[in-house]
Amino acid sequence: MNVLVTGSNGQLGSHLRLLGAESQHRYFFTDIDDLDITRRDAVLNFVLTNGINVVVNCAAYTNVDRAEDEESVAELVNSLAVRHLADSMKVSGGTLIHISTDYVFGGNGYNTPCNEDATLNPTGAYGRTKMHGEEAIAEVGCHCVLIRTGWLYSEFGNNFVKTMLRITGERDMCKVVFDQVGTPTYAGDLARVIFDMVENESYRGKDGIYHYSNEGVCSWYDFALEIQRQSGRTDCKIQPCHSYEFPSKVVRPPYSVLDKTKIKETFGIEIPHWTVSLAKCMENLKK
Repeated sequence: MNVLVTGSNGQLGSHLRLLGAESQHRYFFTDIDDLDITRRDAVLNFVLTNGINVVVNCAAYTNVDRAEDEESVAELVNSLAVRHLADSMKVSGGTLIHISTDYVFGGNGYNTPCNEDATLNPTGAYGRTKMHGEEAIAEVGCHCVLIRTGWLYSEFGNNFVKTMLRITGERDMCKVVFDQVGTPTYAGDLARVIFDMVENESYRGKDGIYHYSNEGVCSWYDFALEIQRQSGRTDCKIQPCHSYEFPSKVVRPPYSVLDKTKIKETFGIEIPHWTVSLAKCMENLKK
């Protein structure tokens, strides 16, 4: 089997790169410098030339604030490129495994975990462009496993865990919002789920939309406190605050907990609690 992983220098792609070293299949790991997925001819040529059976699309424009000023750029990566990848799988008969986001639900005001059939209602450019990517896949009609996730962190790249480790090591006090609630997702866990789908070919016959995050619920404030507790950097006082104290062009989802029942039952997986996975990430960061 030949597998293309796009966005392989990001958090999720980096974990898949590590896992791919264990595989007997042939993996191609690309980023913008290797393959411009916003060009349909480049995508189709790469897929057909290399006999790609599965595309795992980890590529995305993820800067939520900057997307408000660069929506056309975000649209290229989060929507048009997704259409090209879906087109290539439609032509080749392969399967697209695409990663989407909880931000497609930003304006719904849910207070219970959101399932896959909930109405999409993004509040900003990032969420809109990711929604357009989902719509493009549906319009093309290729085989696809679409996984929505949120609050992603890892040992790689920039993320909330690494930011809090830096801040608590530099400051005596910081504020973190308590009125945005969700579930931290360790990229290493999600990568393992995707890798196992590919390796075991369990994605076959299971096209559809799925939700994945770690288990449990917390606010960003709770998340920050647990990062501090596990790191032992207790000199910094972390105080809860409201979202309005950090003005932004984007209205972030106040409640973005995802219902993971479908992916657990369909693929027979167990998902770790977020505090357990955080400990794993923290241990790796220490190494």
